[in-house]
Amino acid sequence: MNEWLRNIQQLVAEIDAILKTHSDESLSLKELAHRYGYSEFHFSRRFKELSGMAFRDYVRYRRLAFALKRVRDTRDGLLEIALDHGFSSHEAFSRAFREAYGISPSEYRRDPVPLALRTILKPFDCYLMDQGGFGMTGTANEVKTYFVTIPAHKFLHIRNYESIGYWDFWQKQSRIPGQDCETICGLLESIPGKLDDLGGEEADSGSGQLMAYINEPEGRLCSWGIPLAEAYGVRLPADYSGAIPPQMQLMDVPEGEYIVFEHGPFDFETENAAVEGKIEAAMKAFDYDAAGCTLDTAQGRVFYFYHDCTRYWKYVRPITRGR
Repeated sequence: MNEWLRNIQQLVAEIDAILKTHSDESLSLKELAHRYGYSEFHFSRRFKELSGMAFRDYVRYRRLAFALKRVRDTRDGLLEIALDHGFSSHEAFSRAFREAYGISPSEYRRDPVPLALRTILKPFDCYLMDQGGFGMTGTANEVKTYFVTIPAHKFLHIRNYESIGYWDFWQKQSRIPGQDCETICGLLESIPGKLDDLGGEEADSGSGQLMAYINEPEGRLCSWGIPLAEAYGVRLPADYSGAIPPQMQLMDVPEGEYIVFEHGPFDFETENAAVEGKIEAAMKAFDYDAAGCTLDTAQGRVFYFYHDCTRYWKYVRPITRGR
C-alpha cells in the first residue's frame, strides 16, 4: 500500500508539472501507468478508489484549475488560455468551465467569486489517514526558536470548537454540508493574494493554506491549558476586500510579536512523528520568563501551524512583553 501511495504521490506531482508546461502529449493514462509498472486497468481502478473520480476527470479538473487562475490573474485572451490548457476551442473551454463551476470564463473574469477548485491529490497525507507518521526515525535537524513581528492581516477560515488535531478536525467538518476538506481547500485555492502562497508577500507554504488555533473561551482546553478553537484557512492582506465564501469567516488579526518554533526539512514518511515530538518538546521546555515575554492567551489571538516537509514544520505563537 505504501509503495502505491508513494508512486501516486510522485505521479500527481508529475501531472501538475506537465499541465504547467502545457506538454499534454506526455499526459496519457497508458504512458503514465506503464511508467510506474501498472496495467492501465489496475492503475485506473486504484486511482479512482483513491481520488473518487476517474483519472481523466481528475486531469480535466486540474487543467481547469490552472486555467481558472489565468482567467483570474491575467488579461490573456480566453482562446489563448483554452488552447494552452488542452481545450480544442473557446467553446469547448467555456462549456467545460461552466459544467465545473456553474459560470462562464468571461463571467468569472468580470466577477471572480470564490469557486471550489480541484486541489492536488495528496494520498500520502498521514494526518488525513489518522496516522501520526509512518516511522519514528530520528532526524538530525534541530528546532530553531526566534521572534518575529507579523504585520496586521486578515484570516479567512472555518473553525471547530470541539476537534482535537488535524484528522479529527476534518472528520468533524465533513459532517457539515459544504465544509468537508475537499470543498474548503478548493475554495481557498481560488482566493487570490494569499500571504503564504508561492510568490506571496510572506514566507510561502505552498498553497497558502494552514491550520491555526484561536484563543476562544468556548474552545476545547488544549494540552497547553488554553481553550482553543481549531481553524483552517489562509492569511490575507489587511486591505483584502474580496468575496467571502458563506461557510467561512474573516477576522482581523492586529500586528503583533510572535515566537516561532521551527524545524527544517524532513522525510515525511519516516520522520514526521519524530519531528512532531521535537517541536512539542521544544515548546514545552521554552523559558518564557528568561526571554522576558509571556504566551499571549488573550481572546482572539491566533497561533499558526505550518507543515511542509520540503521546507519546515513550525508553530508561530503570539506573545506579549513586560508582563
